[in-house]
Amino acid sequence: MGVCGRRTGVIMKYYKKINGEKLYLSPVNTEDAELYTKWVNDYDVGIYMGFYREMISLAKERSLLEGFESGGHSYAIVARDGDVPIGTCGIMSIDQISRNAEVGILIGEADYRGRGYGTEAMKLLVDYGFNALNLRNIMLKVHADNERAYASYVKAGFREFGRRSGGTNKDGKYEDVICMEILNES
Repeated sequence: MGVCGRRTGVIMKYYKKINGEKLYLSPVNTEDAELYTKWVNDYDVGIYMGFYREMISLAKERSLLEGFESGGHSYAIVARDGDVPIGTCGIMSIDQISRNAEVGILIGEADYRGRGYGTEAMKLLVDYGFNALNLRNIMLKVHADNERAYASYVKAGFREFGRRSGGTNKDGKYEDVICMEILNES
């Protein structure tokens, strides 16, 4: 690989910032705004992310990605096989004094759901949070009816520590919101 992420005249779109077995995490790229817009407007994704009731325009998504690009810890989840972007994840609400933060993840490409990519991405993100950012406690929220995500978070080491009863309303039905955390005991 050459200078500035160039490989023999080819400009690299994704950078292997955090490496895993099946995937790597790369800084978000505003060139992917159309792909992200497709993901967040997919009912099957949005129903669990809290934004399925609204349409996210390409301009709005591009603006969000530009904000992510300028700082913070937001990453594209990229499958190693073909360097294909399959989702996004990030560490937010970082409190350096209390050493805690929140994480979020979205697997946008349906063909990659339920195949361990989300679990691996979450493990990489948590490891980065603990070892690079010196965090002690990382939490997330998941809708109680999102059983696949809940199981993935448990595999990644999270434990449930609370619930907000009827914390979200989906199409007239109230669902609990589960709070989960993982601690760095070292």
